[in-house]
Amino acid sequence: MKIIKLAVGDVLQMKKPHPCGSVSFRVLRVGSDIRIVCTGCGRDLTVPRIAFEKKIKTVNGEKV
Repeated sequence: MKIIKLAVGDVLQMKKPHPCGSVSFRVLRVGSDIRIVCTGCGRDLTVPRIAFEKKIKTVNGEKV
């Protein structure tokens, strides 16, 4: 399994949209859990890293 390099401030494009309609999120914290905030509505989420990495489409415009 390839570990995706993430840093605080990265903008991610997800495969599926958030319920508000936005597909982009900004990284707030990195570790075994990833904390992200939706750029559309401002909602923040904490997601386990293993489940989260499967849902990422691009990081800062670069395909994963």
